[in-house]
Amino acid sequence: MSISRRQLLAAGVLGSIGPLGPRASLVHSQDTGIAGSLETHVPMSTITSGPRFHWFGYYDKRQFDPTGRLVLTNEVEFEGRSPRPDDVIRVGYVDTASDNRFVEIGESRAWGWQQGCMLQFVGPHGDQILWNDRESKRIVCRILDRHSGRIRTLDRPIYTISEDGRTGLSADFRRINNLRPGYGYAGLADPYVDHRHPDQSGVWKVDLESGRSELILSLQQAASIPWPAAPSDAWHYFNHLLINPTGDRFIVLHRYRSHFDPMTRRFQGGFVTRMLTANMDGSNPYVLDPSGYTSHFIWKDERTITAWTRPNGRPPGFYDFTDQSREVNSVGASKMTVNGHNTYLRGDHSDWILNDTYPDKTSRRQTVYLYHVPSGRRFDLGHFPSPPAYRGEWRCDTHPRCSDDGETVCIDSPHARGRQLHLLDIRDVLRQA
Repeated sequence: MSISRRQLLAAGVLGSIGPLGPRASLVHSQDTGIAGSLETHVPMSTITSGPRFHWFGYYDKRQFDPTGRLVLTNEVEFEGRSPRPDDVIRVGYVDTASDNRFVEIGESRAWGWQQGCMLQFVGPHGDQILWNDRESKRIVCRILDRHSGRIRTLDRPIYTISEDGRTGLSADFRRINNLRPGYGYAGLADPYVDHRHPDQSGVWKVDLESGRSELILSLQQAASIPWPAAPSDAWHYFNHLLINPTGDRFIVLHRYRSHFDPMTRRFQGGFVTRMLTANMDGSNPYVLDPSGYTSHFIWKDERTITAWTRPNGRPPGFYDFTDQSREVNSVGASKMTVNGHNTYLRGDHSDWILNDTYPDKTSRRQTVYLYHVPSGRRFDLGHFPSPPAYRGEWRCDTHPRCSDDGETVCIDSPHARGRQLHLLDIRDVLRQA
């Protein structure tokens, strides 16, 4: 599988590329025909359109190339149901300097509504683009070299990568699909479906150049770490991995369900979570948040994690955890009062948290905002209506992501007749710091 250099040159992927194109004018209270109304407080532009639907997925992946011109996206022809094994999506990017043209670079048969196919730019220079796919009876990873147009295939899917683009971590998406629908991939059976904590399933470390992989932390190993809350007959799985900025430690959420039927693949009740960190070879695992409530998280720096949780004896909120210690400090307690998809802006703006909310119960509006940590000020960027049909597995969270210079935010939102990508220009807000 390959794309010619001529095709990529014509598409603008290769060579020197310029800044983001023209910005849209301010939009206020635009009627969308659903419960709430669109309201933005910064310039916004919509860079994808129908009849197909577009979205990127999770909030902790690099969606922009280093110049901010190319914006990665998935493209799909339907909404409102779970992916089937034969559903194929297109992967590519929007060229914002060429009339927001969508350029396809490949396809994927391994995807979900929440995280897409893990599409992302690789390495500090964004010379490669990575996504997951399915070949017959295995889930794989594709890596496009933007200079040669060559696409390599790795034998394991990738969940997250190091900032230098050399190392990836892989999880068992077959098991995730059973125990957390919407985050795994359809089409392959879990060979350990009747095992409560298999020692053949877990987290793999992958060399992104050679493709070599090794199992570094198994579910059996994790389950053996004392966890008083977990019953002996619980069903364990891993979800949500992220490598720290220096590439020497990673986070993984260790979860269990109490009631799961491996024959029907049905479960009852919710899941319980604890946050683990470990060295990149799986050694020195540390239970950083044993509360059972860890949700969205991000590395603030090489030793600090900002996460939404409910630490023992403390109220729900965002907290800073210092790795391999019991130091826990509240962040934005009066301004970031609900769970959201939190990251820190890139570039020279790392003292800003970019975050969002789930739809308001009355208006169905999702709010995207910035929180300035030093001053404790919050700036709402906009309120984006989500129609009632967008619930459960195929909901469309905004999952805000920023450009490498930290001055542009991209969100997924279904407010304009189906999920599409929208850019927010936050430069004026940043000047208020």
